[in-house]
Amino acid sequence: MNKTVAFKTLGCKLNFSETSSMRREFLEAGYIEKELQESADIYIINTCSVTLDANSTCRKTVRRARRTNPNAFIAIVGCYAQLKPEEIASIEGVDVVLGAKEKFELLHLFDDFIKQEKTIIHREDVNKAAKFHHAFSSNDRTRAFLKVQDGCNYKCSFCTIPLARGTSRSPSIESVVLHAKRLIENGFKEIILTGVNTGDFGFGRDDSFIDLLSEIHKLNGLNRLRISSIEPNLLHPEIIDLIASSSTLQPHFHIPLQSGSDTVLRLMKRRYDTKLYRQRVEYIRKQIPDACIGVDVITGHPGETMELFQESVEFLNELAISYLHVFTYSERPDTHALSLTPIVPKSERKRRTAVYRMLSEKKRHRFNQQFRGDTRPVLFETNSKDGLLMGWTDNYVRVAVPYHPSLENSLILLPLKKYTSRGFYEEVIEGTILDELSVMESLVNG
Repeated sequence: MNKTVAFKTLGCKLNFSETSSMRREFLEAGYIEKELQESADIYIINTCSVTLDANSTCRKTVRRARRTNPNAFIAIVGCYAQLKPEEIASIEGVDVVLGAKEKFELLHLFDDFIKQEKTIIHREDVNKAAKFHHAFSSNDRTRAFLKVQDGCNYKCSFCTIPLARGTSRSPSIESVVLHAKRLIENGFKEIILTGVNTGDFGFGRDDSFIDLLSEIHKLNGLNRLRISSIEPNLLHPEIIDLIASSSTLQPHFHIPLQSGSDTVLRLMKRRYDTKLYRQRVEYIRKQIPDACIGVDVITGHPGETMELFQESVEFLNELAISYLHVFTYSERPDTHALSLTPIVPKSERKRRTAVYRMLSEKKRHRFNQQFRGDTRPVLFETNSKDGLLMGWTDNYVRVAVPYHPSLENSLILLPLKKYTSRGFYEEVIEGTILDELSVMESLVNG
């Protein structure tokens, strides 16, 4: 009888892509996948170390797995496992802890996955003979997150990722193109390029991220290509120009800022200032006026006084951006930020997070509403919710229509008329148009 396996992923899209690769290996080896809440022979938890909440969630997941099946083999892998293996090994019920390198070897390290009397730790220096492991993930048959880079050479004051994942590395352009072609052949219409520091692709070689984009965006059968996130100092004007001229690269940017105060940026050891960031945003608006621009920010970093926080709020309020992705600072071991003062009380960090989120809602509402009356291409997903099928425009505006199976994974030119209080356009496609969807899709696909 085939053994069963369940997976749990904590953290970023990169973690999800790597879990998906491990899942495919297990399924190809004959294992049967179960949901996390079901009884399984093996539970694999791929961890994150960005926040303390992720560590706590890891412990809760282990306890939940043990309650479901006390005899299950439990493997903890990923960033938290790389940074704190002994801490994880102390959790009752954990059988093996695998670091950032070793997590891809789990299937080969154990033949029978029999519960261990003592937790086994497999974990080496992440920078020792570091390899790049290809990975991709998807939550439907529409969009795939393709890993193109791993590790980071930056030493930001608040971040443990370089300690958990090692130095920057990336595969050849040829290998990425090969994986992208396979995704297209499997029916994916949109590929999102992801990594720890995606724009650092090609570090240490003669090629670069724009060379990769130049190759992939021309692939036959690929409707959409997005960049998950790119540092402002690596978002060169040439990349913006390429996106502006491409019918495949989508007008959507996610650019980490972290703070709109130059003083705080220096404390964070970021590699740019607000002047450069503003220049990048203004250049995008000049070249691609309809582009969606998302921004990462952190609240409550040590040294962020009330005055500096307000300086950041004012900078972001004036900036022509579309939404914020807000993180509340949490102390991480072995980071430079622990030596900085003044320390912002946790209650104040939460208050500042709430301020940013209100600003984000205002920005997002204003951005979305300006496209009322436009006709834009919408790629619909394959999962319905409350009788609605959701999709995204090219510039990352959410759209919903009444569910119809023929709309799944379809790219359709759609007039945007009714913007709702729920933050998306809710449109109706008339029944007569359903017969014409294939014609409309062929027009969009060119």
